[in-house]
Formats: sequence, C-alpha cells, structure tokens
Amino acid sequence: MKQDGSIALFQYWNRLRGQRAAPKRTEIEPADIKSLLADTFILERDMRGKAIFRLAGTRLCATYGGELRSLSFTSLWIKRDQGLMDRLIMGVFDQQNAIVVSFQGHSRNQRTNPFEMVVLPLNGGVDSPRCIGIILPVEKPFWLGADPILEGAVASARPIQADQEAIFLQNRAAIDVPALSPAYLGDERGEDPSAGTRRIRHLVVYDGGRTE
Repeated sequence: MKQDGSIALFQYWNRLRGQRAAPKRTEIEPADIKSLLADTFILERDMRGKAIFRLAGTRLCATYGGELRSLSFTSLWIKRDQGLMDRLIMGVFDQQNAIVVSFQGHSRNQRTNPFEMVVLPLNGGVDSPRCIGIILPVEKPFWLGADPILEGAVASARPIQADQEAIFLQNRAAIDVPALSPAYLGDERGEDPSAGTRRIRHLVVYDGGRTE
C-alpha cells in the first residue's frame, strides 16, 4: 500500500478486528472514516454468488461515470482480468483474505491513469459475506471525473499479511488515521463517573440535574 487513504482504511480496519480475521460489518462507523467515504465501497454477494456493489462513494462513482450500486464488480475490469478479480474477491469473501491491487484505468477517451485498490473482509455471517475497499488514483490528472474510467487492467495483485503489514507501516511517516468510535475504546460504554458523562458509541451523554 502506497496511498495515504489506503493505509488509513487498512489501519482503521486492523484496529477494529483486533485478534480476529475480520471485524463485523456492523462495527464500521461511517463517521469514523468520513474523510475516506467518497472513495470507499462495500461489496456483497448477489443471488448468483457474484460480487456486486452494495455501496460506493460519490467520488468513486464520478470516476467511473455513474452510480455503481448493484453493478457487477468484475465488470470494471478488462476481459482478461475478470476471472482473476473474481477469484480474488471470492478469496476475500470465503477465506477472509485482504488484498491490494495496482491497476491502470482506461477512460472513454482512451486516456490512462494508475490506481491503487485495497479490499478488506468484513464478517457478515456465512449467508451475508461483505468486504470494504477503497480505490484511489495514484495521479490526479485534470480529466479525472470528467472522462469516465471504463475498465481497469491489473498491473499487480497481492494478499496483505495484516499483522506484518501493520508492523511495516509503523516505519512510515505519520498520516491522519481515523479514530475508533468510543464504543471500541476500552469500556463498552466509555463511562467516566467523575466527569458526569457517559459515552455510548459515538455519542457523549451528559448527566443532567433532574431527579424526577
């Protein structure tokens, strides 16, 4: 991973999962990753067992020239790479692998631009596998968002060894990393009786003066 947004999403996901293979999908708090949401997506399996977009950020949709929701994930790739991407995403769903992919995006007007994609598993149960990912341009040419990307050609793809990657990233220059919601910071309710406050997930509750 080379892009700051990819690293930030990975580190958030890695802290959420703790010692588990993947965090629960319900543990992802959009408010925690609000600076990343425009480039973020969630995939799910459809009735045929294929990966489709459940959600996609606004900037990501603009990059591809339209709403991605319910679109087949493999349709974003050149025909040569569709089988590869299908196998990689099934590995994320079934073996809870994490992957990083570098690819060249090809636009409608035959321009190209390099991108980085990270896909991370979420535990949605056997019947509802999900994954969260992010696609970021390595370069930001003037035409990006106006000349839609039609397909991607894979340059490299590899699994992420989460524990080793986390150690390696400690040696990088500091970047802004999303904070965990209070629900995951120590005590589940985040109570601080001396301050007269209680934390419930992302909310801070102040004890009032009424006794009725």
